[in-house]
Amino acid sequence: MTDITKLTVYEQLNGLKKKDFTAVELTIAYAKKMDEGRKYNAYITECVDQAIDQAKDSDYRYANGTNRALEGIPLGIKDLFCTKNIRTTAASHILDNFIPPYESTVTQHLLDDGAVFLGKLNLDEFAMGGSNETSYFGPAINPWSKDKDLVPGGSSGGSAAAVAAHMCSAATGTDTGGSIREPAAFCGLTGIKPTYGRCSRYGIVAFASSLDQAGPIAQDVRDCALLLQSMSGFDAKDSTSVDIAVPDYTGFLNGDIKGLTIGLPKEYRPEGLNPEIAAYWDKATEYLKARGANVKEISLPHTKYALATYYVLAPAEASSNLARYDGIRYGFRAQGDGHLDDLYINTRTQGFGAEVRRRIMIGTYVLSAGYYDAYYLKAQKMRRLIHDDFMKAFKECDVILTPTSPITAFPIGDESMLSDPINMYLNDVFTVSVNLAGLPAMSLPIGLSENGLPFGMQLIGKPFDEGTIFNVAAKLEADAKFERK
Repeated sequence: MTDITKLTVYEQLNGLKKKDFTAVELTIAYAKKMDEGRKYNAYITECVDQAIDQAKDSDYRYANGTNRALEGIPLGIKDLFCTKNIRTTAASHILDNFIPPYESTVTQHLLDDGAVFLGKLNLDEFAMGGSNETSYFGPAINPWSKDKDLVPGGSSGGSAAAVAAHMCSAATGTDTGGSIREPAAFCGLTGIKPTYGRCSRYGIVAFASSLDQAGPIAQDVRDCALLLQSMSGFDAKDSTSVDIAVPDYTGFLNGDIKGLTIGLPKEYRPEGLNPEIAAYWDKATEYLKARGANVKEISLPHTKYALATYYVLAPAEASSNLARYDGIRYGFRAQGDGHLDDLYINTRTQGFGAEVRRRIMIGTYVLSAGYYDAYYLKAQKMRRLIHDDFMKAFKECDVILTPTSPITAFPIGDESMLSDPINMYLNDVFTVSVNLAGLPAMSLPIGLSENGLPFGMQLIGKPFDEGTIFNVAAKLEADAKFERK
């Protein structure tokens, strides 16, 4: 019998409808994979008993014909989404005993559509990192690892590791500077960051509020369409949520790309770009040209400032958002007597990891009197120029094609990354500008490197035009014929 955990969400939904297997059988199959895959450290909190109860309800609904869009599909939830009565840690010591009394809007949408929750997935602490090595609970491990344990990418590393190891059908992620797309690329998966405002941020533990956006990580393009369909929608509880209709994303998968123009930004092909990545970029371009798309070189001249802009704005917002963790109302509280100031200092020093403390300090510095104009205000102006570059480019093209990351997955504990945080930040060079501009972007696997590790290609679309991304991605996926793990 086919291993039902290796079926896509779309295939599982068809199997459940045809009664080839039950939702309970599917959930138990994933529970077994979770037991077998503990070495990947993908889950922080497991909810198998609750998941089986949810699956029983799904089987009842299939029996009486009231099944919903994602009925009985077992998902993993990034541990940045608040889940009612289920521990939510943000992979931080300061929240390791926090049990929310409410549900995030995105996870409520998934529950309302019949999804089953297997548990909460590992990530970089407060989503700050590109390798999942900053987690208080230890790093998740990439299932593509061979001789050495490799990072799964970050911050949604547990999400990507769990999907790649078939420990859930698909997973939620969040993307502040590439945190869905990079893990998808490192683990041979597909992930989409929708337009800022497409998915509600309500109930997602905040990192950088003007950049954070939820999205799915899944095995293929169709699964991402199904998941994003459920996750999206206007929410009055989020002031940045946009009241715009959510289209049927699966309806774009069979579209024609003949006549579409694919933009290739010359700034994304710097001197010294990995020749393997450049070759796959060229191959992806040829696939699209063969289907009748036009290809045009475009310019995004302020790209060279994107990383610097991001690493001013994101820490500034993090500094503000993380001020709420003081050990008074909820979460970890340091022991000992003394003044209130001592309690704050000790709680935050012991509760936050090194990378989070680093970003808080950078953010506080750029917001401080005397430096605000020189750093934060200037970065906001540059953000506008980066956004305007994209808007100008989209007058010449329909979608933009770039690599997702300049590298493949690297070993956990890589000294070149750990000794200098700047090296880790540089991995975001192809992704952060999308968040700064609030645009939708998808990563999908294009092929393997010489050492057998996945490369990802990125498709960037116009605001709220995820449909065109799905259309082009479906064609690229069909031509690449990437063999999932």
